[in-house]
Amino acid sequence: MTMIQNSFICCLLLSLRQRFSALWEESAARQVCLNIGRWIQAKVGGSVICDFVWREGTLPRQWQDSLFRRLFTWVLNLPCALVRWLHKVCGNLWDGSFILRGLTAWGGSSFVFLGLFMLVMLVAPHSLWNNAYGFLGAVAVTALFILGCAAKPKRSLSVDVFGPYMLFYLLCIFYALVCSLSTSLSIRFFLFHAAAFLLALMAVNSVERLDQLRVAIGLAVAGITVAAVYGCYQGYVGVEVVASLQDMALNKGMPGRVYSLFDNANNFAELLVMLIPLDVGLLFSSKTWKGRLACLVVLVPCIVSIGQTYSRSGWIGLALAACVFIALVNWKLVPVMLVLGVCAIPFLPATIYNRILTIGNTKDSSTQYRFAIYEATANLMEDYWVRGVGLGTDVLKKAFAAYPTMFDGNSPTHTHNNYLQMWCETGIAGFIAFLSLLLYTLKSGVKTFYGSKNKRLRYVLAGAVAAFCGILVISLAEYTWFYPRNMFTYWFLFGVIMACVKLGRQEQAA
Repeated sequence: MTMIQNSFICCLLLSLRQRFSALWEESAARQVCLNIGRWIQAKVGGSVICDFVWREGTLPRQWQDSLFRRLFTWVLNLPCALVRWLHKVCGNLWDGSFILRGLTAWGGSSFVFLGLFMLVMLVAPHSLWNNAYGFLGAVAVTALFILGCAAKPKRSLSVDVFGPYMLFYLLCIFYALVCSLSTSLSIRFFLFHAAAFLLALMAVNSVERLDQLRVAIGLAVAGITVAAVYGCYQGYVGVEVVASLQDMALNKGMPGRVYSLFDNANNFAELLVMLIPLDVGLLFSSKTWKGRLACLVVLVPCIVSIGQTYSRSGWIGLALAACVFIALVNWKLVPVMLVLGVCAIPFLPATIYNRILTIGNTKDSSTQYRFAIYEATANLMEDYWVRGVGLGTDVLKKAFAAYPTMFDGNSPTHTHNNYLQMWCETGIAGFIAFLSLLLYTLKSGVKTFYGSKNKRLRYVLAGAVAAFCGILVISLAEYTWFYPRNMFTYWFLFGVIMACVKLGRQEQAA
């Protein structure tokens, strides 16, 4: 601490912060922001629309006492009940087994193994990764949790915090498997969805305190940090330019896009968008200066790497995530951040600046290709908008083959949009269930943020909600689940939000 206090750079930064704060307190811009906030609060805060959005819906209110919730919970807890019964019947054998006793003890710390799974998944090179590992890892962490229930009668799997929409969503996923144009092609993708649900379930049920959740998040952040450091190395030594991934006519002089340990630069950028805000949440929620310093150090390679991915959707997603985080923590600073962001643009490297200028350019080859995919999707949806074609990109690609090709003679592999993809695969019911689940998650997260008095929980939750908003925006232009590692991280992030909601509700009930 003394070293930091005596540091010239730290003293300079602190002085600049104090000067900026003093100028901001006396500035006309601050007064304008305050007036806008008061007007919004007066006009919208007490409005019927705001009350309607903020209130607890009919379905969530009835969910807690519903037969569907009890049946869903009972089915999920059958393995827990079986393990407890075996422990009771075979108590001497169980307690005498070194392996069983060890697994049972580790089950009480399954949040650590959830974090370790995320870490290993994020540091595995693409050439060594098999998507089956994701399913096996999720099952292993869940099995460990279930074994931990052996000697704990009160420990169980709860789905209360998910609300009713998760059940509807899972039923639609199962429907898309059973009613698929090719069930055999859909099974693999059903297992991916099952793994994703288990990861979200473990993120909620394996943690009982905020510090446990921070451990799981910290391990995941450690994984993306390793990938980010390697991404920086790739940027330093150079990456081969792939013309199909960057329109060189509009991006002259742009170097190759780094992809780190993953298959594609966009995949890498999406992972960074989902995990950088979580690191910021850890930064603000840390109790010690060492923890804050570690989180700051982690940010450096992550920010540099996402710049070197040249992913425009990733940049937009991260910018939105930053805005959401600041809006939640202190909304008065949003205009300041926007002004500083605009002022920083001229100081960006020329290649990044030129890449930003291509955002929204209809002459860009990737933009044109997306519109061609959307047109092909519209043709298919005329026949399948109600029932869907079935689960997975393999089935969708097979369905596209029966329709006119795009301008280049090819058929799309996926829709380049998460929401369209879900609609195509699961039909209108699955699309509605998916959107309802996302909106319920964001609403629950924001309500818990404003309802909690625990500042550390609020910071972690702000980071998770911000990251989720970032990836939801990217999902408008990318199919972020095409790479299953991104899909698993997506649902881990979802689970982090709902774990914070659970902890917030426990705090309010205490």
